[in-house]
This record gives sequence, C-alpha cells and structure tokens, in this order.
Amino acid sequence: MEEFQISILAADHPFYEGPCISLVVPTLEGMYGFMAGHLRMISSVVPGILHYTLPDGTKRYAAVSEGIVKCEDNKILVLVDTAERPEDIDANRAKLAADKAKEKLLQKRSLEEYHVAQANLARAMNRLKVHKNHREDGGGF
Repeated sequence: MEEFQISILAADHPFYEGPCISLVVPTLEGMYGFMAGHLRMISSVVPGILHYTLPDGTKRYAAVSEGIVKCEDNKILVLVDTAERPEDIDANRAKLAADKAKEKLLQKRSLEEYHVAQANLARAMNRLKVHKNHREDGGGF
C-alpha cells in the first residue's frame, strides 16, 4: 500500500509524526478514513478513537478529544486538544472524571457549565473505552 505523511498534534505535545498507510478519525459525520491520494478536505474531529496503520502493518490507537483534521497534498494534519495512547490512560482517574461530570450534569447550572460537563463526560467515557478495549484485545481493537 502507498504511504502518506500524518502529523497528529495535541495542544501540549506532538503525538505522532511520520508515514502511515491508513488513518481513521472520528468526525461529526462518523468515522472518516484516509488513504494515500485522498482529496483535499477539512473536518471537525469529535471525541473518539483515532487509529492509523504504519507501513509495517502495525495498528496504533489513540483516545482523542475535539479538534480538526486537514488533508492536502498527500499530507494529513490532525490538531486535537488531547491525544492519549491506551497504555497511558489512568482508568481510575478517568472513572473519577466521568463520575464528577455526571454529577455536574445533574445539578442546575448555566448552559455553558452544562456543555462543559457534557464535554468532560464524553472525554472521560472515551478514555475508559480506549483503555478497556486495549487491555481486552491485547493491544488492539
């Protein structure tokens, strides 16, 4: 398969930069796949599981939060607030964050606080899903 370059950048660190043969990103329209020669596009990224395949066939996964993806000239740029490898996720901390977000959703608060709590819950639940699937499948999904 033909290779292309990807850069996955979290707000506080570069997550991965290098060649790959396929990339799947969670978007508002669902999971969106890229391969070499993909047409130009820009889309929103939503919290979910991003995965990509390296030229040697190794599959890699990440829990990502909201951001954008841009494809142009056989290069893909993914900019997200957070990107975490399954082995780096602290399941206990993610569970506590989910519980806290659920509690805030039940409280009568401003619309802005409600949306922040929803986003925090989505991120925590996504982290738990990535962590759980990585452990059950021995490193894959």
